[in-house]
Amino acid sequence: MKNPIVTIKNFLLLFSLVGLLVLCKCQEDHFFSMAPMEKREQEALYSAIQGFVGKWWNGSDLYPDPCGWSPIQGVYCDLFDGFWHVTVLNIGLVFDNSLQCSQDAKFTHHLFELTHLRSLSFFNCFFSPRHNPIRIPSSNWERLSNSLESLGFRSNRGLIGTIPTSIVSLKQLKSLVLLENGLTGELPIELGSLVNLRQLVLAGNRFTGQIPESFGGLTQLLIMDLSRNTLSGSLPLTFGGNFTSLLKLDLSSNKLEGKLPTEIGSLKNATLLDLGRNNFSGGLIESLEEMVSLKEVVLSNNPLGGDLMGVQWGNLQDLEILDLSNLGLTGKIPESMTEMKRLRYLGLNDNNLSGNLTPKIATLPSLGALYINGNNLTGKLEFSGGFYKQMGRRFRAWNNSNLCYQAEMISSLSHVPNGVKSC
Repeated sequence: MKNPIVTIKNFLLLFSLVGLLVLCKCQEDHFFSMAPMEKREQEALYSAIQGFVGKWWNGSDLYPDPCGWSPIQGVYCDLFDGFWHVTVLNIGLVFDNSLQCSQDAKFTHHLFELTHLRSLSFFNCFFSPRHNPIRIPSSNWERLSNSLESLGFRSNRGLIGTIPTSIVSLKQLKSLVLLENGLTGELPIELGSLVNLRQLVLAGNRFTGQIPESFGGLTQLLIMDLSRNTLSGSLPLTFGGNFTSLLKLDLSSNKLEGKLPTEIGSLKNATLLDLGRNNFSGGLIESLEEMVSLKEVVLSNNPLGGDLMGVQWGNLQDLEILDLSNLGLTGKIPESMTEMKRLRYLGLNDNNLSGNLTPKIATLPSLGALYINGNNLTGKLEFSGGFYKQMGRRFRAWNNSNLCYQAEMISSLSHVPNGVKSC
């Protein structure tokens, strides 16, 4: 039996230690809450915010300062040398209590006095290109060159003009997101000097011209999204071997043209490749089979031409989505496509494919959508009624005039493939 005196002593010791920890934590919290913010930085922050939300805002409901017990939603601080400094500033109505921009929102020089900023973002802040067109400031970015790691402008239709080359002074930048704004002009070649970038998203603007060769210097990129612009020309050869760390490449909905570079096969870590809705030609490249980490490939709506036989599709064991629709493909559908065991979506519609469709494709364990409509396929569809029932409208085979289904394999007329005649 345990000694009750020893047990009581142990309990008292434990209680004393817990009390000491609570006291230390309270003193730590008290120190953090009482740590001051330099008056000059507080005034700069308030003036910068007023430029975006209006003069009516004065921060009077904040105590004892923007980083104290009543912080501003979207403003976050860290301690440096015993003082609070603003490290994150998010402007725009992200949450109900976020800083909402006024109709005449504008940049002021005070923003660049927040020299400890690590992250700066604007969401739906400049929303009227007619009544209040705003440009990204062309100067003062160098004042944030030692601290800023993330810069984002999202959903700002009133943000117009070009990307200022002065942004390249942000040598610590790891994320540059200019998503769905009203930006125009060519992509500055100087962006290629931001060698620490992990994420480059310039989608949903009206950028023109070619993708600069200098982008090949962004060797640490994990995500590149230049989709939904009007970029033209061919892909730089540097898009292959230089981007070995790249996880996602989205260049869809542009006016890019020419052949796909064989070097693209070097993107062995890429999980997404979307080159759809461009003007690429020259057929599928064999090196596509080397991109063994791919989960989603979209090449649809390009005048690509060629056939499917030059790629060993069985190498792409992680592939889940494959959209090769409307490419002008000819020839047969290879049996190696049935080796992609994780495939959930296969789009081969609106091509010029011919020959029979192998029944093995129905054995793909994860297949949930199969589109082969709009081709020149022939012969019998040797699928069971259970396959048609399971797929429903996600199986499309119409507009193949010489294709038919075997009625004896289907027990119910409700499972008949739409638009396909009986043999």
